[in-house]
Amino acid sequence: MTEFFIGIAGVLVGALITLAVDLLKYRLQTSKSRDLDNRRKALLERMLTHPPKETEWRSLASLSRVIGADYPTTTRLLIELGARGNEKENEVWALLREKPL
Repeated sequence: MTEFFIGIAGVLVGALITLAVDLLKYRLQTSKSRDLDNRRKALLERMLTHPPKETEWRSLASLSRVIGADYPTTTRLLIELGARGNEKENEVWALLREKPL
């Protein structure tokens, strides 16, 4: 009976070690991507906080071009940042706190 519990404990320890290694590997693989996203979001926030004088909105094309990302990535980052699109104009964005619904 003792051998049974030792076997179960070995399986549990092995599973926990495998899980920890996989988690560490995942974190290392995605850390560059998260860092890039964070730098891009900081730039987006700065752009949206200081829009051009003639408008209070920023175009998706301009935002995407400045941060060096495609439209889907830029849109994802904008939503994570707390921005929203304009209800009447296509592909223009502002921070939700600046332009509430």
